[in-house]
Amino acid sequence: MKNDINDEQPILDAVDKFLESQVRPYAHQLEKEDIYPAEIVERMKEMGLFGCTIDAEYGGMGLSASTYAKIIERIASVWMSISGIINSHLIMAWAVQRNGTEEQKRHYLPKFATGELRGGVGLTEPDAGTDLQAIRTTAVRDGDHYVINGTKTWITNSMYGNTIALLVKTDTHAQPRHKGMSLFIAEKGPGFIVTRKLEKLGYRGIDTCELQFDNYRVPADRLIGGVEGKGLQHVLNGLELGRINVAARGAGVARAALKEATAYSQLRKTFGKPICEHQAIQLKLGEMATRCEAASLLVLNAAQKFDRGQRCDMEAGMAKYFATESAMENALECMRIHGGYGYSKEFNVERLYRDAPLLLIGEGTNEMQRIIIAKQLIERNPA
Repeated sequence: MKNDINDEQPILDAVDKFLESQVRPYAHQLEKEDIYPAEIVERMKEMGLFGCTIDAEYGGMGLSASTYAKIIERIASVWMSISGIINSHLIMAWAVQRNGTEEQKRHYLPKFATGELRGGVGLTEPDAGTDLQAIRTTAVRDGDHYVINGTKTWITNSMYGNTIALLVKTDTHAQPRHKGMSLFIAEKGPGFIVTRKLEKLGYRGIDTCELQFDNYRVPADRLIGGVEGKGLQHVLNGLELGRINVAARGAGVARAALKEATAYSQLRKTFGKPICEHQAIQLKLGEMATRCEAASLLVLNAAQKFDRGQRCDMEAGMAKYFATESAMENALECMRIHGGYGYSKEFNVERLYRDAPLLLIGEGTNEMQRIIIAKQLIERNPA
């Protein structure tokens, strides 16, 4: 394991201090106005957060997934949007670190770690989300370059970032389809066009955009791993880490909702006593607190298996499914405990309620997670 619990506490303390002094006072207004948190991102660069899971030999912090998950849970409990700025970037970095050529690692990972090159993953298309094998973006070899054409959508870090791991079809006739898919390191340049920023219910402040590639030329040495046809495998490797991140975000949002509800229930009085003394509210708080603890433990279990190099798609799926559903349920209960004030934009409660639904969808829908869990359950327990 890359680091133990004794090593991680100073890091977690530094993150807590950063969140309290430089994020919490500004998050509400930035989110309300959908303003990109440029100053916060610069501070995150200085702290090395864009290199959390990048190996130290390439300039990163070399943190374990377990420590990384704890960092993300803390961040999401204050403002979920900025946890996504790190997540998409580190999925891209992980794809290069795990699958790239040594030359690609030496060139890109130090720049990813500092945030000099920062971005995410270009997977989703207007007609291809969960079924990534249905993508239509193509890359055609032309000498020492590939020429890429197509459209991507819901791409995080694509407006203010400058690099994405771009999934394309290098062979549109391959069967099975995944054998025709490749992953490129795509830096912004001619033909790499950000067509529009997408308006969202929640998860505001962060740049989520639609991209168009119009005869975009990428050097052949940017093909991750140097071999065509491995792109989907490279992406799925990175999505395990991404799924742990989203699960940690769910745990963070669930915990934030519990914190808001617990505080408010002690201040608000009805029938001559604080509402926390009413059994109906106590039942809600008890369930919310239990969800938080269970979610955090499921996230930690998945992260520890990831750190040990063990297969963890079932465990990551369980963590993602339960923690994000917990975020949604706790956000709703928090709103109900706040009553009319929970529906007001003056309080953080409505932001939690708007942010939570994204987690049920991102990095694989929760319907898909349950299917993954069931298939793995059968595979691991044959009759």
